Amino acid sequence: MFQPQTHLNVADNSGARELMCIRVIGASNRRYAHIGDVIVAVIKEAVPNTPLERSEVITAVIKEIQKELEFLVRSPGN
Repeated sequence: MFQPQTHLNVADNSGARELMCIRVIGASNRRYAHIGDVIVAVIKEAVPNTPLERSEVITAVIKEIQKELEFLVRSPGN
């Protein structure tokens, strides 16, 4: 579980390497995110030559949480 301002490693092939959680989507004053929760995040580090850029705001879904590292998967943008 983690809260806003937490830096996260990305576990998909979208092109982002590191994200920072901005907001946990759900109840109005929800503090922590768990597996399966949707968050709003900003890209802090991206792979070169990909359509994603640094400081782009995206939505993401929490896929897996490890003790030292948090991983998540970016949700598809329809």
